[in-house]
Amino acid sequence: MKERKKAGGPKTELKIKKGQRFPLTIKRMGIDGEGVGFFKRQVVFVPGAWPGEEVVCEAVKVSHKFATAKIVKVRRKSDERTTPPCPVYNECGGCQLQHVSYSAQLREKKDVVRQAFERYTSINLEKVDFQDTIGMDDPWHYRNKSQMQTGLHNGKVIAGLYSTNSHKLIDIPECIVQHPQTNKVTRTVKQIVQDLKIPVYNEKKHKGFLRTIVTRAGFKTGEWQLALVTKEKEFPRKELFLEELKRRLPDVTSVIQNVNPEKTSLVFGDETFVLYGKEKLEEKLGDFTFHLSARAFFQLNPVQTEKLYDEVKKAANLSGKENVVDAYCGVGTIGLWVADKAKELRGMDIIQESIADARKNAANHGIDHATYETGKAEMWLPKWEKQGWKADVVIVDPPRTGLDASLIDTLLRTKPERIVYVSCNPSTLAKNVKELSKGGYKLKSLQPVDMFPQTAQVECVSWLVKK
Repeated sequence: MKERKKAGGPKTELKIKKGQRFPLTIKRMGIDGEGVGFFKRQVVFVPGAWPGEEVVCEAVKVSHKFATAKIVKVRRKSDERTTPPCPVYNECGGCQLQHVSYSAQLREKKDVVRQAFERYTSINLEKVDFQDTIGMDDPWHYRNKSQMQTGLHNGKVIAGLYSTNSHKLIDIPECIVQHPQTNKVTRTVKQIVQDLKIPVYNEKKHKGFLRTIVTRAGFKTGEWQLALVTKEKEFPRKELFLEELKRRLPDVTSVIQNVNPEKTSLVFGDETFVLYGKEKLEEKLGDFTFHLSARAFFQLNPVQTEKLYDEVKKAANLSGKENVVDAYCGVGTIGLWVADKAKELRGMDIIQESIADARKNAANHGIDHATYETGKAEMWLPKWEKQGWKADVVIVDPPRTGLDASLIDTLLRTKPERIVYVSCNPSTLAKNVKELSKGGYKLKSLQPVDMFPQTAQVECVSWLVKK
């Protein structure tokens, strides 16, 4: 028995104990907006702490790789620390960075991108055109869509978000990163539901009617759309509800009911009905007009989206002679933005409805050199190449999980001259760029863009060229 213990070695003892309090100097911002420091050579994540601060913290979760702690006291505050203007900031969890100045947020978001590349690649960023984060002139009221879950608290109808890592619903009457119209609509709907005693959904009991209030505002068109996600199709006091809604919000453009009878965390169900007005909301980006159904994906920050797409166009560096592929094309927004400089544009997406919308959007704007197909890029790129059509520039805008390994393999086989990679996750971006670099591509530029001020998220446009 003793010999086996000796051969296997003693079990590593945790350096930090749960509940232990200790001083910590915060060195940098983590990918989720938390402060990061080191205690006894072990990494510690502290939500709410900021680089340069000295804190006393208490360990709340400990593993062999890292510890998570909460602030007990801030011994030395950063000059960049501010008072969060949101009254439910610490409860809600929707934003992570309201407690620091906006200029500091932009600087640290660039550093998060840098950290990812230093951790996952051996690329010398000194030789890459790595620009400062593009921010907003006014980093508030920028979100064009809100999704507020409903509930009851002391007999009063509330609507908001669940607190971080819990099922406690936080009532949010005024979210300061949302377009003011979405807040106004949500408050009005809550009051009508209260007045008419329409039952709201109880998640634990899986009973009730109204689950979620979804509101989308057109920044440039002034239109707005209300989608009520309900557990059942039968709408109690529907006519009275619509009458009150039109009386209190006479500029209503579109009212939709979506039915989701399942016990699930997914917001939308499969059935959707128009209760009043138009089926789709109209919104503009630059010179383009888009018609959006309640479930359609659209960028949440239209002001920054135009800046992001301009960076994509700059990185694509088109002369009018290139065949361009818009992978993960959705309803075609990025591809349409660069289409005027492309010889031919082709896009693909696995969602058939998105492809139908992309075709309509291209036709509506007179773009007749665009083709859209349902399916994955790894299927279409080789197929088109066999038919004699080769992509010169491929634009990818994948989900947070990054590029599929099969798509990376396909890109390395078909070898387009340039790849423009739009990322919402610096870690997967760095990992994917490493694979592409091994396969014969060189990273030329990185441009972080702040699509979600007051949160830890950062978007990044990268440009790779064939060596």
